[in-house]
Amino acid sequence: MKKRIISLWFPRLHSDRILRRQPMTGPFAVTAHAQNTDRLLCVNQEAQSAGLERGMSLSDAHALCPSLRSEPHHPQADQYFLSGLSRWARRYCPWVAQDGGDGLLMDITGSAHLFGGEEAMLNDLGHRLGHARLNARWGVADTRGAAWALAHYRPGIAAMGETEHALNTLPVAALRIAPQEDVTLQRLGVKTIGQLTKLPRATLGQRFGASVLMRLDQALGTHGETISPEAEAPVYATRLTFPEPIGLSSDVMAALERLLPALCAKLRDNQMGARTMLLICRRVDGQDQQVELRLARPLRDAARIQPLFERGVGTIDAGFGIDQLRLVATQVEHLAVEQIAHHNPRSQDGLHDLITRLGNRIGLDNIQRFLPADSHIPERSFKIAAAAWSEPSGTWVSPAPRPIRIFPPEGVAASGNAPPKRFRWRRQSLATARATGPERIAPEWWLMDENWRNGVRDYWRIETQQGRRLWMFYTPQNPGWFVHGEFA
Repeated sequence: MKKRIISLWFPRLHSDRILRRQPMTGPFAVTAHAQNTDRLLCVNQEAQSAGLERGMSLSDAHALCPSLRSEPHHPQADQYFLSGLSRWARRYCPWVAQDGGDGLLMDITGSAHLFGGEEAMLNDLGHRLGHARLNARWGVADTRGAAWALAHYRPGIAAMGETEHALNTLPVAALRIAPQEDVTLQRLGVKTIGQLTKLPRATLGQRFGASVLMRLDQALGTHGETISPEAEAPVYATRLTFPEPIGLSSDVMAALERLLPALCAKLRDNQMGARTMLLICRRVDGQDQQVELRLARPLRDAARIQPLFERGVGTIDAGFGIDQLRLVATQVEHLAVEQIAHHNPRSQDGLHDLITRLGNRIGLDNIQRFLPADSHIPERSFKIAAAAWSEPSGTWVSPAPRPIRIFPPEGVAASGNAPPKRFRWRRQSLATARATGPERIAPEWWLMDENWRNGVRDYWRIETQQGRRLWMFYTPQNPGWFVHGEFA
């Protein structure tokens, strides 16, 4: 059976995706940064009617069309949207693949008759895409190259066996050749595919190499070209059905002991680890009870995961009994294989399990850790991050010791630019026993900080006769003494 291919092209995919979510009227464009400036990547019909085109700089576009509205390009969002369209297109045929970043390829061999023929299938496809407010162009031919050429240069259907006739009048650029090759052929007077096919193959091979001949043969069908559909993402789930309903927490945990190894084995085969797991308990009355477990780090160790479910399983209302359990890893992350050794310490495992237990009670995002930051300003020398989504990274590096406790600067009743022998702080009268310093810290001029408007600070380590060890600084521009922290 001769193959039949549909090339589906979305010329305004980037703008259509945004306008479907945020409908608006008037000129609109999607921009991308290229050649040291923002340029138009995709424009809607109104912008094109106003004289705007792809590749134009955003400043020139605003000068030509002041009412133009734009948004930056988000490649990941477009890729996710195109993946959704690929899944939707499987209603017409099972063999669908993505073609670049704005197209689909559909092998409809043997499936067009289910919709009443190719024309009826395309009419239904066009109606549904139009209802979804998506601009699309398509071409149907015996080969992938010919279908792509029709979709991009003359949308329509090439009858079976009439591929070469349908391509004769199309420009040579429809063969998906490189722009330089297209320019060279144009200069030689070869403007259409029909003119190219009449040239001696030996001459083409010597002048352009194998690339032009390969593209020509792919379009005409003398050189095969495969369509590789996107592989389905694996589903990490397992299920267990009981002959008789169960209702005890111990029974659920025993069933979980059978479900977890199978799920973890699938995760291990794909080098993945579970971040979030969902236990769905189906009761005999048709209602579901769910237990969600959020892990502090990706895991695929059944022995470690099972005890973490105990608290959630204890809250399940079994009703008249549970007849089915389903365990799903709803969020997974890549987890590299571990080196097997006689000595493999896991000092962090206990900490991660503790974070998991506490996080499922108060929320993982509420358990935080301090991480070092690249700044010599004391207030910016650290950052706070959720412990479940971060790992300890390095140590603090400072030219001089820093106090364990740092608080907002508090004024001190003292005078002079040298460390005061006696001063008052927090209603206490303190006497200096030893002073070490100074350490001058200058503000970061590229950041606006209200607390550092007084300029540089000279920091001193002050040990008092009363036993307190303070971190104090003096501001020369606006004379004054302050306490910024306290050593242990």
